[in-house]
Amino acid sequence: NYAFLVYLLGLPALLLVAFNLPNERLKAVSSRPFSASLKRFAPSVIGMYLQMLLFFIFPTNFAITARANEALTGNDITLIMVGLDVVAAIIGVIFGWMMKNMGRSVKYMAPLTFMVGYALFAMGTATSLLLSGAFFVGLANGIGMPYLNTIASIKGGKDAATTVMPLISAAMYLGQFTSPLIVSPISEAVGGANSPYLVGVAISVLFLIQAFLSKKYQAYEV
Repeated sequence: NYAFLVYLLGLPALLLVAFNLPNERLKAVSSRPFSASLKRFAPSVIGMYLQMLLFFIFPTNFAITARANEALTGNDITLIMVGLDVVAAIIGVIFGWMMKNMGRSVKYMAPLTFMVGYALFAMGTATSLLLSGAFFVGLANGIGMPYLNTIASIKGGKDAATTVMPLISAAMYLGQFTSPLIVSPISEAVGGANSPYLVGVAISVLFLIQAFLSKKYQAYEV
């Protein structure tokens, strides 16, 4: 139960916000109807929903399926899961360089790395598959999250805080909440211990198609 004490980290964060962030007020309020905003920012909103839908397949299922690997202890499985976040954090640090040097290809990287990661998990529970799969899912999360937020904020411009960013936040939490509700029934119908990862591969394909179909918005991506 002591693990939940990690949320006390919110207290120093609160103090940093109180003493360092300016006490500003939003002056620009969008007069655009909700339906119009949703239509305009649909590619980013749908992309974020699929991103979170895919990512939460990992924490929901990994610890359970990885137990089939008798060579790994509970601590080993925990370290692999933490290592995924370390990979995502490192990618976040170099993300600015990626956007400048890799251009429009960045938009396809999260769907593709999700696809590879979950395909590796679906192939079995060998330690090499678990480690490499976690690495690719970490890449996908480290690329997809900052990319979608960056493109949304660029497209929203000075009104992003009152238009697209609330929609992005809603898509994030909706994807997190509905991931097990969508993936679990399909996985049970498919059958097999690794079926959640097969569903992840299928959703990754949908994510890739969605990224390709939103290509008319590429002018905002470089």
